[in-house]
Amino acid sequence: MKLVTINFSGNNGKTTLADHCFSPRMPDAIHISVETINAGNEEVDKVRGKDYGLLQEELMMADSAVIDVGASNIEDFMKLMKQYTGSHEEFDFFIVPAVKEHKQLEDTLATIQALSALGIPAKKIRVVFNKVEVDDDVEQDFYPIFALHQQAKNFTLNPKAVLYSSELFKQLRAFKKTIPDLLNDQTDWRKKLKEAQSQEEKEMAVKMISMRRLATSAQENLDTVFKAVTGK
Repeated sequence: MKLVTINFSGNNGKTTLADHCFSPRMPDAIHISVETINAGNEEVDKVRGKDYGLLQEELMMADSAVIDVGASNIEDFMKLMKQYTGSHEEFDFFIVPAVKEHKQLEDTLATIQALSALGIPAKKIRVVFNKVEVDDDVEQDFYPIFALHQQAKNFTLNPKAVLYSSELFKQLRAFKKTIPDLLNDQTDWRKKLKEAQSQEEKEMAVKMISMRRLATSAQENLDTVFKAVTGK
């Protein structure tokens, strides 16, 4: 399976989805960030939008891939995808994350329309509703997306593809950890908290206990999103 996270706007969660939803569930996939500014995981290969030719050649050689297109390179990426006629066929899914802020919603709609204009079929364009609070009404908050789907039906919409807001993702970047790191950690942090000799040790133990709790619910949420988007 090969997929790309893409949106004309930044701060929609493209990298969060690539790093924490798709790559961990596609262990054999190559993971490439198409970005000028180094804003993601340092271990991920990075190329620029104008290097699209090399990227699509690498995609043809790969069986599985996760491509994260940064907002600063999406225009080059789209132009070159059009120039390399039919190259979009290398991807199984174009994942468009959406947040409910007005400007980002407009950019999300524009992204969907641009992908459709390239001839990408509706079954390949998938929306993920991101940064959703647990008590939000998804259909109401993202009404323009639901309205476009009803009108144009040029993308696939699954109301279960909802990634809930969590402080965990910000904390993971700060601690340079992944969700599997937290869930597989056998450290008895409660014991460490009791035995801590300094305030710093106590704070670390408390933070790790809190992050592990968040990781459990986040993992379940990400499993749901992955299945809703890919059917796997």
